[in-house]
Amino acid sequence: MDKKTISRDGTSIAYQRTGQGPAVVLVSGAMSAGGTVAPLAGPLADRFSVIAYDRRGRGESGDTAPYAVAREVEDIAALVEVAGGDAALYGISSGGALALQAAAAGLPVRQVAVYETPFADYGGGAKVRAEYTENLDRALADGRRGDAVELFLRLTGLAEEMIQRARQSPMWPPMEAIAPTLAYDNAVMGDGLVPRDRLASITVPVLAVAGGASPKWLREATRAVAESAPQGTYRILEGQAHMVDPNALAPVLAEFFTA
Repeated sequence: MDKKTISRDGTSIAYQRTGQGPAVVLVSGAMSAGGTVAPLAGPLADRFSVIAYDRRGRGESGDTAPYAVAREVEDIAALVEVAGGDAALYGISSGGALALQAAAAGLPVRQVAVYETPFADYGGGAKVRAEYTENLDRALADGRRGDAVELFLRLTGLAEEMIQRARQSPMWPPMEAIAPTLAYDNAVMGDGLVPRDRLASITVPVLAVAGGASPKWLREATRAVAESAPQGTYRILEGQAHMVDPNALAPVLAEFFTA
């Protein structure tokens, strides 16, 4: 990230801008920073001015306590201002939920595209989210960052063997370093269910995309997002899973953002 802007509460937000054209702000999900979504900038940069940024508490961005989802919405507002006062949003996973919150808050955005917002909109989903929240809060309060990361990875469905293997890998220390931001993404996700009333208030077009190789519950949650937004569209990317190929996703986003 080679540039910085200041959010409303004084927090420094690091970002990079690539390409020319209408602005698109990319919002990363849990346990990730702007570098995770930055590969999308390449295939979009010939038609759009693409802004990838480190969400607060990650990468080169600062952080200010206490956390509130509204502060992250203000971070996006600061980036939209950098873009000239108007932008489209794209968010992946819980970053998609944040992008939807920003649109519902009335930020000056043209369109919102999201990829697999992981709302647990199935029987028992709210209970799963509540238990995760309780355990996550306890782990972070006790300073057990590794345990917090494990909780998140189990929530995503990662096998226990793979979790233990990850603990021994070079990727583990960086994951522990941003473990406190798991609470941020958890707050963004609310009770874990599709926020239908909030989505119904969004006045701009919404594209909700899911991978055809992803679990059924993720596809259904994504469809529910599209159906809850007044101008929502649901799209399946065949052969893709949650770790979507930027080169497969970019043409779909480009088509939507130019409509």
